[in-house]
Amino acid sequence: MQLSLEAVSKKVGAQPWLYAMSLAPKPGAVTVLLGATQAGKTSLMRIMAGLDAPTQGRVLVDGVDVVGQPVRERNVAMVYQQFINYPSLKVRDNIASPLKLRGETNIAQRVDELAGKLHIDMFLDRYPAELSGGQQQRVALARALAKAAPLMLLDEPLVNLDYKLREELRDELGALFAAGDSTVIYATTEPGEALLLGGYTAVLDAGELLQYGPTAEVFHRPQSLRVARAFSDPPMNLVAGRRAAGGVVLDAGPMLAMDLPDTATGEVTAGLRASALHVDERPGDVALDGHVELAEISGSDTFVHVATVVGELVAQLGGVHYFELGAALRLYLDPAQVYVFDATGSLLRAPAFRGLV
Repeated sequence: MQLSLEAVSKKVGAQPWLYAMSLAPKPGAVTVLLGATQAGKTSLMRIMAGLDAPTQGRVLVDGVDVVGQPVRERNVAMVYQQFINYPSLKVRDNIASPLKLRGETNIAQRVDELAGKLHIDMFLDRYPAELSGGQQQRVALARALAKAAPLMLLDEPLVNLDYKLREELRDELGALFAAGDSTVIYATTEPGEALLLGGYTAVLDAGELLQYGPTAEVFHRPQSLRVARAFSDPPMNLVAGRRAAGGVVLDAGPMLAMDLPDTATGEVTAGLRASALHVDERPGDVALDGHVELAEISGSDTFVHVATVVGELVAQLGGVHYFELGAALRLYLDPAQVYVFDATGSLLRAPAFRGLV
């Protein structure tokens, strides 16, 4: 199916919740709605599902305007942050319910497959009330996947699960989505989740659609500072600078040699992802001296906050590293890995990425 939103907006009273936006998610693929809390993700999904009507604009399904069509007449599966299950049915029957409605065969086999992939096969003969919140959420996910609706809407479905299980299920869900024919809309606040799911990403901020496209393209070539901020975790390091002959001079810092468009003049902002900073010098690197303000280990990475002449920078170092607070530390960066935004926040330059032409 082809879902298309045409100049859709939403107001509640006089307060705009969604500004006019148009979006046509690619059929049969995953589109991630990425944005912070209150960016507008849930409001947009409710309009897609038919739970709310837009204040203005049209919602088209295969060219037919479905605004005003009751939800029960739409073939949509939706999973919220807060799980919804049938309390009087065992887990097995919760998952099987959409299969039975469709008159499917081999229902038991399909239920077992989905339960196994979502790690709830040992709970099939329990009632939802006997499960933890995370387990109940996985039951709701399994039932939505069993429905195999042409449009599947998932509103931060993994947010209530523990970190390790979220990591496992992201991989499983990606494979399950790829094996199906549904158009999947997946809302999340986490840039890493968007990257793991792949597909396409629509970046939302304060009710505005900022950018939509293949996930790798949006990540590597954000069209604005707002997109770069939304699609960076930890946040992108931003340093004020100015255009100079042959590159950018950082305020109170060094010159970064690079090519910029001839139209680039005056003040700019240099952006550098935390993973592009390192402590080992490489050919062509620029050095920034500073001292350690904070170092924290997260999983297999170390995040070190360093006060430098151009401001505090956060470096993401692979592996486990130990730094004494206040210790001198020299960071290195490759100018080729620097983003540059103009005074309006528009992208002037992005690092080369072989997946983009």
